Amino acid sequence: MTSTASVPTHAVAVPTFGKFFLPGPTDVHPEVLEAMIRPMIGHRSSSMEKLLQGIAPKLGAICRTARPVFVGTTSATGFMEMAVRNGVRHRALSLVNGAFSERFAGIVAACGKECIRLDVPLGSAIEPDMLRDALKRTPVDAVTCVHSETSTGVLQDVAGYAEVVKEFDDVLLLVDAVTSMCGSPVETDAWKLDFVFTGSQKALALPPGLALGVASERLVNRAKTLEERGAYFDVIGFLNATTKFQPTNTPAVSLLYALEVQLARMEREGGIEARWKRHDAMRRRVEAWSAEHGVKFLPREGRHSWTVSCLRLPEGKHSKDVVGALKQQGWTIGAGYGALKDSTIRIGHMGDHTVAALDDLLPRIGQALE
Repeated sequence: MTSTASVPTHAVAVPTFGKFFLPGPTDVHPEVLEAMIRPMIGHRSSSMEKLLQGIAPKLGAICRTARPVFVGTTSATGFMEMAVRNGVRHRALSLVNGAFSERFAGIVAACGKECIRLDVPLGSAIEPDMLRDALKRTPVDAVTCVHSETSTGVLQDVAGYAEVVKEFDDVLLLVDAVTSMCGSPVETDAWKLDFVFTGSQKALALPPGLALGVASERLVNRAKTLEERGAYFDVIGFLNATTKFQPTNTPAVSLLYALEVQLARMEREGGIEARWKRHDAMRRRVEAWSAEHGVKFLPREGRHSWTVSCLRLPEGKHSKDVVGALKQQGWTIGAGYGALKDSTIRIGHMGDHTVAALDDLLPRIGQALE
């Protein structure tokens, strides 16, 4: 007798696109999701080579680089480890102003390198002159930093850091651009960043599971001298594979389909600068609402992330209640992170979100705060 497994027949509710404002993962456009149901292809096939060759110039455009752009099947934390294993010789200065810059510092130590910390309070930025003073005091061979600190909504002056680092011999700048790339200017080549990386689930607006990274010639040359740079996150292996339009290992094929479709969508919508402009407009919309309603940002003016707004809650208000009230209406925002979990909320206005959607969301936040 042949038996067949029962198949569930109940319908799955599909959430409405445009109401998921978590600071990552963010909403994924239906056209992008649909791309992921395409049949598999061999990862060593001519079809894969054609796919990777086709997306290469588009990746260079969004990363603002003429260098090869690595695509890895990993979270962005994997490429954070790549930065350390391939970019730190002995000792790094880690600029710590939130949970994810803390993670970067932790990975430096976990990889067996000496980590010197420069800490500032949550919600603050480390300014370039502070970096210069620290480098004068303590010789290091690399600096780790987070451009847009997702936990606090602080946007730091990475271009300024790059200018400072040039003043010191043989110091590499390693940049987490997870919630800045594709949502605000990240000029990889113009700023001369040595390693910069992001994750697919933020302003690129893909499902989680891919990381993008760019290594400078300086970093590649240093990596060649480091024997313990590992295997899965070996920059030299990625460089060799990427220049041949090959994956390093078996990739997440469905996510590559999604990446291909999203890059084409971004190109049709005016390219990376148009995307920056829309994200800037969303940031300014939240700033205007914040000023009108007396809900203060955690970071100071001029240091607001273009993709994540971290707002202080009024006295007596709890993030759990605000997030819960919005959830009942079908909307999602983030509570604070770590020590700020209860006292702040975070709005992830990144990816394919719009000012029009924010105009629907913000009054609902206002009602939840009454």
